[in-house]
Amino acid sequence: MAVTTTASVGGLGVAVKMAGRHLGERQIPLMGMMGAFIFVAQMLNFPVMGGTSGHLIGAALAAIMLGPWAAVLVMSLVIIAQCLIFQDGGLLALGANILNMGIIAPLGAYLVYRFLAKVLGGRGRLAAGFVAAWFSVLIAAVATVLELTASGTVPFGVVLPAMVGVHALIGIGEGLATVAVLGLVRVARRDLLPERA
Repeated sequence: MAVTTTASVGGLGVAVKMAGRHLGERQIPLMGMMGAFIFVAQMLNFPVMGGTSGHLIGAALAAIMLGPWAAVLVMSLVIIAQCLIFQDGGLLALGANILNMGIIAPLGAYLVYRFLAKVLGGRGRLAAGFVAAWFSVLIAAVATVLELTASGTVPFGVVLPAMVGVHALIGIGEGLATVAVLGLVRVARRDLLPERA
């Protein structure tokens, strides 16, 4: 708990500093809308073996639309609000949840998206968004597996197949949802998309 909380606080400090440098006026209302959308999407939970659960994250969508550092802030605020208002995840797991879904997932998704968008070009950006979204769910699940194993809560051999198997499927849903939203925004409000999306 102390390790993940410390890492989360450090990550959020970096995100505040970096977002302050790169945040534009256009992004502030978009951050609010993105936060509300992700808040609702994350409320749908799917039970997973080993005493854990899975849900859509929204990290890739936030990272693609807002950039990595603003996405970290939005994701972390959503996770904090869900914890405090609905006791989703609980206070003891807040540091780990912020680290996994609020920091690792958006940063990992952003790196994957940027790489694939560059390789695939403009026409491949939706495919890049799908893969980045799928990856964000998987990397957050793997981080959770490592933390649960390190804490001695669940044996690695039990939690790894449970988390990775289910989250690989959830990642497909995450990818489809991400592509659907990006496609809709491209048609209806292309001005909301950064040039890289």
